[in-house]
Amino acid sequence: MHDSAMTALRERILPAHQRRDLDVLTDQLDLSGGDRASKVSAFWTMLVLSAVIAVAGVLSDSTATVIGAMIIAPLSVPIMGVALGIIRGEGHLIRRSAAYVAGGMVVVIAIGFVASLLLPSTTNILTNSQVMSRTSPGLLDMIAAVATGFAGAVGLSRKDVSDVLPGVAIAISLVPPLGVVGVCLGQGQIGLALGALVLFLSNFVALVLAGTLVFTAYGYTAEARAEGFRRRHAYSAIAVGVVLVLIPLIGNTVANALVALWTQRINTTAEEWVAQVPGGRLIDVTVQSTTAVIEVEVPGDLPNVDDLTAALEGQVPDGITVVVDAGVGERIDAGVVGQG
Repeated sequence: MHDSAMTALRERILPAHQRRDLDVLTDQLDLSGGDRASKVSAFWTMLVLSAVIAVAGVLSDSTATVIGAMIIAPLSVPIMGVALGIIRGEGHLIRRSAAYVAGGMVVVIAIGFVASLLLPSTTNILTNSQVMSRTSPGLLDMIAAVATGFAGAVGLSRKDVSDVLPGVAIAISLVPPLGVVGVCLGQGQIGLALGALVLFLSNFVALVLAGTLVFTAYGYTAEARAEGFRRRHAYSAIAVGVVLVLIPLIGNTVANALVALWTQRINTTAEEWVAQVPGGRLIDVTVQSTTAVIEVEVPGDLPNVDDLTAALEGQVPDGITVVVDAGVGERIDAGVVGQG
């Protein structure tokens, strides 16, 4: 009864007449099979071009340019090839696909690294939204990646929904975070580089997980009877990968929630502080690492900055450096919370 219900459900999700043949799917995802020379040439050409576009978009802080890089980026092909190798029970397909992914990572990171060395010395990547949005991933990024992976695997498996794949390419972030890794390494921002790398790895694991589940549910496993490879080893590797990726994602999620709370507290305290000057107003509060930058606008002299630091004691952790930016080149170090 259970098997018949599952079969009926699978038939609704993937009608048999729309199911892509396993050999066709394998030819699409195995870069070393079939016309290997053409596949490999296309992969590396499109990867380099997408990397250049992505890095240019990141450095120019252009969302539209980065999206363009996502659309043409080919890294999802070998990643899904890893998933296909798992359900087919073919270790050599997994290894070949993983090698393309690893090589692609090196190429994109290298392009980002070299490009960052050409930046003016006055460049501050901490103010670049394309960089900062990819250096502190959280659980929501993993959830989105898994859902995107499901959409991509369904699009590959069904003949009638292949037109969703450009949207999947945009939704999953593969090349841009690797470009950010290279840029951050070139600027000496190791912590930010690691954050962007975690984003890529979480997307990689999510795609493999989703692809494996969808390909299995669609019955491709039953057609693959390769010997000499234990799928449970691959499944165990996926499980370990999920756990390893979830640890920093959970940590970042908690950290982001705390930063949001501290930012709100600083915002409230700073509003009361600047209101001591008639016409004074708070513009913005930005918390980066252990520094809080408070942008204000006052028609006259600033209130005593020591009062601001003192008022923040107990509101944020001790050790937070407070900087007041009053515009027109006036940037005042207000001290460190808890050390007044």
